[in-house]
Amino acid sequence: MSKTTAVISKFYKEYTSKTPKKLKIIDAYLFYIVLTGIVQFGYCLLVGTFPFNSFLSGFISCVSSFVLAVCLRLQVNPENKNQFHGISPERGFADFIFAHVILHLVIMNFIG
Repeated sequence: MSKTTAVISKFYKEYTSKTPKKLKIIDAYLFYIVLTGIVQFGYCLLVGTFPFNSFLSGFISCVSSFVLAVCLRLQVNPENKNQFHGISPERGFADFIFAHVILHLVIMNFIG
């Protein structure tokens, strides 16, 4: 077994055993957002950017959603409790939903 596969194997074992279920769900959402952004960018390269506002809106939505989800993951992570005094996981999720509503209102307005 090479060093790379050993490192990946150890990382996977640590991740599955020590990461809470809430964080795994957020990580799955982050992975979905990354795949969506890659598909949109690939489509743009293959087909073109005829409705450029639509492509730009979708891609900015992916990037912004990723940033908001990373912020949520940081706030929900139990290891970061001392950095977010007075912010409960429920408050972090409410902020995440509120920011998403504002983001998608702006995106819908930009599409046109």
